Amino acid sequence: MSELRFKYMRIQGKELAENTLHAKGIFSMCMKMVQEKIMDQEDADLFMEINDWFAEHLPWPPQCKRQEPVVCWFKTENSDEMLKMIRPALWLLERYNHPYYLVYTNTPGEIVYEDQYQVAAKTDGKLTIEELQPSWSPDDPEEDEEPEAGGKKLSPHF
Repeated sequence: MSELRFKYMRIQGKELAENTLHAKGIFSMCMKMVQEKIMDQEDADLFMEINDWFAEHLPWPPQCKRQEPVVCWFKTENSDEMLKMIRPALWLLERYNHPYYLVYTNTPGEIVYEDQYQVAAKTDGKLTIEELQPSWSPDDPEEDEEPEAGGKKLSPHF
């Protein structure tokens, strides 16, 4: 199997941003923890140093400044320095038991901003919750269950 390659990466949490209805990113999660005084002062100072470094080295997309419904993604091809500098923020999330996910994609949505390190992609501001679909797990010999969808077994992987 060939290696999977992705163009974009994002660090996000479980909570949704009101303007995008998309998972909040690492900067929003950490800043909220600072503002709500969840972090002790030493950790809050560490995050503010991280934030200041990024403010100096990573352009701020104008769509983000205006709080438009966009989501930012790091470019994987040339963001090694950015990812190295964000590692302490990941440590802070872990220290305070704040869940986060590393999300990789090649299709972030309609890109409305791009620079050397990142893209900002438009979101439609809609959240779709679908009904629970029938299970496609293999039959358990001890249980009498309905046959799989259309009589075909579907893979639970990807």
